Amino acid sequence: MSKICVIGTGYVGLVTGTCFADLGNSVTCLDVDETRISKLLKGIMPIYEPGLQEIVERNVKAGRLIFTTDYVKAVKDAEIAFIAVGTPSGVDGEADLQYVRQAAESIADLVDSKIIVVNKSTVPVGTGDWVAEVIQKRRNGRPLDLNVVSNPEFLREGSAINDFMQSDRVVLGSENRTAAEKVAELYAPLRCPVLITDLRTAEMIKYASNAFLATRISFINEIANVCEELGADVKVVAQGMGLDKRIGSAFLDAGLGWGGSCFPKDVKALAHMAVLHGTHPQLLQAVMEINRNQRRRLVYKLRKALGGLNDRTIGVLGISFKPNTDDIREAPALEVIHLLENEGAKIKAYDPQAMENAAQILQKVKLCDNPYQVAEGSDALILITEWNEFKQIDFNKIKELMNQPVIMDGRNLWDEKTLKNMGFQYFGVGRATKPTNTLD
Repeated sequence: MSKICVIGTGYVGLVTGTCFADLGNSVTCLDVDETRISKLLKGIMPIYEPGLQEIVERNVKAGRLIFTTDYVKAVKDAEIAFIAVGTPSGVDGEADLQYVRQAAESIADLVDSKIIVVNKSTVPVGTGDWVAEVIQKRRNGRPLDLNVVSNPEFLREGSAINDFMQSDRVVLGSENRTAAEKVAELYAPLRCPVLITDLRTAEMIKYASNAFLATRISFINEIANVCEELGADVKVVAQGMGLDKRIGSAFLDAGLGWGGSCFPKDVKALAHMAVLHGTHPQLLQAVMEINRNQRRRLVYKLRKALGGLNDRTIGVLGISFKPNTDDIREAPALEVIHLLENEGAKIKAYDPQAMENAAQILQKVKLCDNPYQVAEGSDALILITEWNEFKQIDFNKIKELMNQPVIMDGRNLWDEKTLKNMGFQYFGVGRATKPTNTLD
């Protein structure tokens, strides 16, 4: 059993600390946010993640998981300290490392015994070296047996517990292999592949992985737009592509693009690093532009279908950036709503989990209790997040409630033929309503 400190109780820190406790370690989760810690001490989860609350409760009861705002209590006797704080985007897309610096300086002030500091936050390439320098400089000559390890996370919101416990791989980077192997021991019960590299390579693996997944999504969305014009069905195109073992089917679902806390800031940060060091990230720039264009294209199609958006009432289903989370950071719904409001539309919306977060920033939006309240009096209904709850909607009731039976299926969730037979005007993504002959 190892004594672990996890600094930061955001998404990554809370899941990481809880899962390590469930593997039998003694874990203290630290945060300077007193409100957040107070809620955790009462058993109230600050995020929605399926299965998380049960595991937290089990390990708190067993005494393996502690929450505190006390830095001394958390890091003083820790063998391994994970830095899992936020690294939001700066003005130019660069990662803001102020919280990483604060954590590193606190470790330097309080720790006098041998310690391994693990960067779990997504940080720019070179941050591992920088963290070591920050700590040693802060020590002001006082010796400290310190090693820094990069351990990028690959958790997907909505399935994070499974992703941790059934990891595809664990990546560890360090200039001291012994330190990396010590961290690898924490993951040994998972019996998953462990890749040990140098610090900078490990940091780059995280950015390259997320940028590649974002690229796949933007690629299929660009293909979807071409499909609409040429009379092809992108769902079948993606299926045919996915059967090729060299390609596979993952992340080839056309829709409104990617959002959330990782892809947007990581692609921007990687592009920023590339420009800063004299390379030209044309592909990354295109990936981001295609993603933005998907939201604009939906608004364009809706404007055309309704003959204008001013004073139209638009219903939005789904606000979180993906199903099974309440996270609305960089969510496609926010940009779509913003674009619609700019054209004078009135918005009604519903999400199974993100309503509390949405209420804090969508002051002009009428938030509803269910999909039917959203549909009532709406001139069009847009599906943005493909929650399971939306798969079995009573469309007979929906049609009766709407002013006009216009459906914008931003995730190709519903059956086009069925809805058209019911009298809906249906628009999917990459599913042409009529072919265009370009051969004449």
